[in-house]
Amino acid sequence: RLFGKFALGQIFRHHFANTVKFAIQASLIQSATCMNQSETLVGNSAHASTGLPSPQELPRADVVIYDGRCVFCTSQVRNLKRFDGKNRLAFVSLHDSFVADQFPDLTYEQLMEQMYLVPYTESGYSDRRLGGMAAVRYLTRKLPKLWILAPILHIPFTHRIQQWAYQQIAKRRYKIAGKNDDTCDEDGTCELHFRK
Repeated sequence: RLFGKFALGQIFRHHFANTVKFAIQASLIQSATCMNQSETLVGNSAHASTGLPSPQELPRADVVIYDGRCVFCTSQVRNLKRFDGKNRLAFVSLHDSFVADQFPDLTYEQLMEQMYLVPYTESGYSDRRLGGMAAVRYLTRKLPKLWILAPILHIPFTHRIQQWAYQQIAKRRYKIAGKNDDTCDEDGTCELHFRK
């Protein structure tokens, strides 16, 4: 019986590692196509260049806060937009002043560590702040096209492993696909959240 549990654990770890590896490889291929694009991610001009709906455009949508300087991250949120298709999600770069104004409880350090999702409720933005894999797990329940991933990502006692894998990718995101440096306007808008 003990051997069976050990074998099952080994199979799960192997399957999870392969799933993460496949996801990273697929993301790298997708991100490579975006590396030469020049994106200025400040205010509304960010959304004009990325083609992502902003919270101003979708005021009743859940808000995904991502690192707009990160080519890999921008590629991934574009995938989320495609998976959405029903305007359930709005997107904003952590460097946008909207984030500091609307969610001052989120520090710059927290935002640089992981993506955050803030759900929208009937009374406005929720007090919930879903970071990293908690946000990903939420999205697998929210978006029908991601339901297929929900059983895997909601296996009991796996959240810590998933969060660790997420953090390893997040730490290396600039090495994976590079960084957009044209993110500040002339009056230094991109510095607003740095000083929070």
